Parts: sequence; structure tokens; C-alpha cells
Amino acid sequence: MSVDANAADQLVHARPDWDLDAVVTGLREARQRWRRAQGRASEFGGRDLPSREALKEIVSALCGALFPMRLGPADLRQQSEDFYVGHTLDAALSSLLHQLRLELGYASRQSGVGAAQIELDAISVVRDFAAALPGIRRVLDTDVEAAFRGDPAARSVDEVLLCYPGVLAVIHHRIAHQLYRLGAPLLARLVAEIAHSETGIDIHPGAQIGAGFFIDHGTGVVIGETAVIGERVRLYQAVTLGAKRFDKDEQGALQKGLPRHPVVEDDVVIYAGATILGRVTIGRASSIGGNIWLTRSVPPGSHVSQALSRQETLKDGAGI
Repeated sequence: MSVDANAADQLVHARPDWDLDAVVTGLREARQRWRRAQGRASEFGGRDLPSREALKEIVSALCGALFPMRLGPADLRQQSEDFYVGHTLDAALSSLLHQLRLELGYASRQSGVGAAQIELDAISVVRDFAAALPGIRRVLDTDVEAAFRGDPAARSVDEVLLCYPGVLAVIHHRIAHQLYRLGAPLLARLVAEIAHSETGIDIHPGAQIGAGFFIDHGTGVVIGETAVIGERVRLYQAVTLGAKRFDKDEQGALQKGLPRHPVVEDDVVIYAGATILGRVTIGRASSIGGNIWLTRSVPPGSHVSQALSRQETLKDGAGI
């Protein structure tokens, strides 16, 4: 079908009609169905979950407060460090308190905790988190030093702090793990996923990781919730510390929180592409070669390579 020039010109310059009233109505009905099915608040209630964007701003501010002359504002001078750190922390912790209120309020649907108790709990958690920040900085210093010592291409500790995705992921993990320990698992998971999206490194905030931890290159590293990692451990890209199977209860639902990920003792090196599954122990000062598939414990001082690794069959599924 042809149209004349004037009609074509009118079509080009006319505002398209997307039938937005129908789309908006359909989306509202979909939201209402979901909220009714989930037992959620009324359609006109306020936001009831933390904001990923807000957490991203909070973590960026915390990184600046932890390393002001490296991760803080470009024009910061040492004479102003304390003022900047104090001002930044005051704003970041106040914002964190608001996000924590949302998480605890969301959780209170099942627990029945009242608003006054939620406020007291939120303030207590943020206060404890703030008190932990100097200790987090001290542990992060060991991580930065481990990255510098562990990579011959690194020219300075400043370079690894500014440039290495593994160091960025570990900074996020130290923050997320503290939130996880203090009873804010949703905020912790959001912090972990911010790092995951930026670095390709997936560390569950529940994982326990000792000082002097270094992830070299990093892309594709996965560390599960119940993993326990000792001190001075080094991982390379695409390493997985995952679960061999998921236990189920009598009704067939997955049992959550059970120890199901590896224990990696002090001074272990795990090379690129290695997959270690289940609640196995990698003994102190062991070396696990690249592309190894391991579902058994190895004693301290072991050196496992593809040539020495015995063939094993994974049963009952696998995961992280």
C-alpha cells in the first residue's frame, strides 16, 4: 500500500501511540496478582525492599572511607582525610541504616517483630558495623600486600588496589561478610552481587576467608556460602569452590545452611579452572593444578595435577 508524500510526512512527525493506558493497567494487574500471592502489603504501601542502587552508592563511599587517598575523591588532600572520612561515613552509615530498616521490616513479616524493635536492631547493627571498619581495613591491607607479592607484574601496592578486580571483589566481600555476620544477609548479598557484576567474581557473603587472600585475574571465580578459606590462600581465574550435592528434607525441599562447600587451609594455591566440590578439606600448603576436578580431601602438602588426579564421578547433581 502506497501513501502520498504529505501523509508520509505526517506519519514521520506524528507522536507514536503506544497504548500506554492498557500497558500500565496490565502491569498493575500483574503486580497485584503477585503481591496477593506473596502476602505483600497493599498496592499503595511504600518501598519494602532495599535498593541495589543505594547499596552501590554506600559501598562506593565505604571504599573511599577505607582508602581515602586511593579510592576517595580525586582532589582529596591528606590534610583533609579525617574530615572527608568522617563526613563520608556519617552519610554512608545513615543511608545504610535506612536500607537495613527495609530489610529487617521485610523479614518481620515472618517473625512478627514490631517497628520499635526493628529500629533498635537496625541501629545496633550499623553501630557494630561501623566499629568493625578499622579491623576490615587492617585485613584488607594484608590482602593488598598478598596481591602485590603474588603477582610479578604488579609494580606497587597502589597499582593492585586501583586496578586489580580480585582486590575490588575482596574489598566488597569483607564489607558484605561483616553485614552477613551481623544479621543483614540481604544487604550483604546485594553488596556481593555488585562486585560480581563489576568483576565476574562471585563470592557468597557467608564464605569465611582469612587474611592475605589473593585472587589473580579472577574472572569466573565462584566461592560458595559455607566455604572456609584459611590465611595466605591464592586462587586463579575460573576456580570453583562449590557444592557436590544439595541435601533435601522429608518434603523434598532443599535444606539450607548446611556445610556443603570446601575447607581450604592456610597457604594453599589453586590454579586456573580447578573445580573443588563438597565439604572436602584441602590441606595446608597444598597446590591444586589447573583444570582439576576434585571431590575428595587431600592431606597437607599435597600437589595435585591432572596426571595424578584420579577419575571421579559426580553423583546427585552439583552446584554452588
